[in-house]
Amino acid sequence: QVQLAESGGGLVQAGESLRLSCADSGRTFSGYAMGWFRQAPGKEREFVAAISWSGGRIYYADSVKGRFTISRDNTKKTGYLQMNRLKPEDTAVYYCAAEYRGDPSRWYLDYDAWGQGTQVTVSS
Repeated sequence: QVQLAESGGGLVQAGESLRLSCADSGRTFSGYAMGWFRQAPGKEREFVAAISWSGGRIYYADSVKGRFTISRDNTKKTGYLQMNRLKPEDTAVYYCAAEYRGDPSRWYLDYDAWGQGTQVTVSS
């Protein structure tokens, strides 16, 4: 099983950067896709980015394309979300998730395991 934990959130000003990490502390389990989602107060969970196991397939939400970069290091069992040029509308709790079939889906219901989330707050 995959056990995920996010880190790296915080409070930043608009235009600054943050890098989120998603560490898998579960038993060795390979082949899963990793996705990042976010949820702001009063809003639905929103797709941010997803990456296949090999990194050969990567998808972004239009709202973050060109500003965010998803990556992973399978030797470290860790995924990353580099967030540049942050905007106040990026404020949310960010979650990483694992999709066991290996499909980097945009749909959160396709994901099988979730981290606890990390808060990102961007002030204007």
